[in-house]
Parts: sequence; C-alpha cells; structure tokens
Amino acid sequence: MEISDISEVIEDDNDDENESSGDSDKSHNSHKEKQPTKNQLNSYVAITVVLFVTFMGICKVKSDNVVQAMQKAQADRIDTWSFYQARNLRAEVAKSTITQLQLQAQSQPSSSKIRTEFDKEITRYKAIATRQDTEKAKLQQQAQDTEKLYDQLNVHDDQFDLSEAAFALAIALLAMTSLTQKGWLYGAAMVPAAFGLFMGLAGLLNWDTYLESLTKLLSDNVINKSHQQVITQSDEQRFLPFVS
Repeated sequence: MEISDISEVIEDDNDDENESSGDSDKSHNSHKEKQPTKNQLNSYVAITVVLFVTFMGICKVKSDNVVQAMQKAQADRIDTWSFYQARNLRAEVAKSTITQLQLQAQSQPSSSKIRTEFDKEITRYKAIATRQDTEKAKLQQQAQDTEKLYDQLNVHDDQFDLSEAAFALAIALLAMTSLTQKGWLYGAAMVPAAFGLFMGLAGLLNWDTYLESLTKLLSDNVINKSHQQVITQSDEQRFLPFVS
C-alpha cells in the first residue's frame, strides 16, 4: 500500500468521527432544550402548591374559630331553652294557683277577712305569673337569636369546607401535572382553585354567599330532615309543655 492510500484512509476515519460527534452534539442540545421546559413547569407547580397551602392554612385558623363559636352558640341555645322551660313552668304553676285561689275565694263571703287574704294571694300570684311571662318572652327571643347566629356560623363553616375540598382537588391535579408534564392539566387545576379561593374569601370576609343546592347535594339531606323533625318535635314537647 502506498503512502497516498494510507493518508486517504486516515482522512475518511476523521470524517466519520466528526459526523458522529456532530450527531451526539445535536441530541445533547435537544435534551438541554427539553430539560429547562420541564424544570420550569415543575417550578410553577411547586410555587402554586405553596400558595394554595398557605391560603388553606389561613382559612383553617378562621374555620377552627368558627367551629368554636358554633359550639358556644349551641351550648347557649340549650341553656337558654332550659331557662325558658323553668320560667314557663313557674308561670303555669302561678296561673294554676291563681285559678285554685279564685275558686276557693268564691266560697267565702265578700266582706270576710279570709276573702281579703285570698284576694291578696291572688294579686301576688298574678304578679309572679306576669313577671315569669315577661322573662319567658325575653328568653325565647334570646334563644331564637342564638339559633340565627348558629345558622350564620354554619354558613361560613360550609364555605370553608367547600374551599378546602376545591383546593384538595386542585392540588391533586397539580400533582398529575408534575408527573405527566401536561401543561393543560395546570390550567385545569386553576378551575377548582378559583372556586376554592372564592369560597375561602367568602368565609374570611363574612360574605353571605351560600351554595345551598351544592351543600345539600354533598350532605345527607334525607337524614338531616328526619333528624331535624325529631329535634323540633322533642323541643316542642320539652320546652313548651303547657302551651295550648
């Protein structure tokens, strides 16, 4: 083999090496182009999750305070109705005593000393009955106001529950976004997140926004109705035993 042939072979080998190195550089560059896109999407997901969790934590603090206020309102309601029952019993006993005294007084002469004593007792028991009826009306109004307060607090508690559920769904979608690297899933996660943000702000700012149909759908409405009817009937029998 001549020297010229050997030089040609060496040149062909160098050309092959340059082509292979060029192909590897292209693939490496394409991999570098994909890597920043993936890291950027994961960064968006991480930042978004942090913001969601922070907002959920703030709502959790207010939600716990609302629950405590609901428990206090419920206890006040029970105590107030108990006092109402006591006042009602006192008033009915006084009225019954008045009736008995009036019947007994009729059997006495109008000018007798005993009849005068009966009239004094009747007047005293009438004052007792009137005072108990007045206090009873105040307690009834107080108990009804407490029930209204409980219902208002329950609305805000439902708002926080809906907000928490919506953010949980949004975070689940963000997790799928990070795994699949699908950008449209990130946009889909913003839909329940927007709803959760709105309901959370409604609870924090004491808005009266209340999705009654959605709340009833998520709760067992049939059991709630039957339970409410049982409680209403028992309350009427317990607290209003002498109302005709």
